[in-house]
Amino acid sequence: MSNAILDQEAGSELFSSYETEMKIVLAELSQKLEQEIPSLTGEARKAALSKTEHLIVEAKGLRDQMRIEKQNIPSNLRTNINTRFRNYSTDVDDQARELADLKAGGKGGNNKYGERYTDSPDGSGDAQLEQRQQLLNGTARLERSSNRLRDSQRVALETEEIGRNTLADLGRQRETIQHTRDNLLESEGYTDRSIKTLRGMARRMATNRLITIAIITVLVLLIIAVIVSKFR
Repeated sequence: MSNAILDQEAGSELFSSYETEMKIVLAELSQKLEQEIPSLTGEARKAALSKTEHLIVEAKGLRDQMRIEKQNIPSNLRTNINTRFRNYSTDVDDQARELADLKAGGKGGNNKYGERYTDSPDGSGDAQLEQRQQLLNGTARLERSSNRLRDSQRVALETEEIGRNTLADLGRQRETIQHTRDNLLESEGYTDRSIKTLRGMARRMATNRLITIAIITVLVLLIIAVIVSKFR
């Protein structure tokens, strides 16, 4: 119970899950090293040794995960965690050495791990069952976390796709605006040329009007001169 409280305070559910799984693996290792393997011979012994080797590899993997995870625990809460981790690390190394002795032909059997991790008549089997349940709960939490990560990744991908579509739409709109701007500039050029043409026509009309007025004036003067000359 104190370990669970400490891990909750430390904010490391993963370390607690790894620790629970480590206890189960070490208990199984102890049972094989202290009871099963020494009583076997021949192919059965080889199969048990092979299975135990896999358990040692699994225990070392858990130890590595615990080493990484304990770094996430605040330093002021890490003293007890470090002590527990060193105990597990020592047990893994000791069991690896005992396995090597058994493979070399030794008997083993000092049962120095059974007191910690194996079942006993005083009801510790219920504790191991509880540990297995904690492990299952930890696995379920990891699965839920994985599902949330997958959902987050899916949302991120969908958001990225929406972003790409939005950028494509903006690109097309930019091209449309640019094309419209070019058309407006071209239309403005046509308008400028039209204005210049109209101004030229207006100037020519004004000039023609002045010429017409001048001609009419000259004709009127000539008519007046002819009339005057007749009455003299």
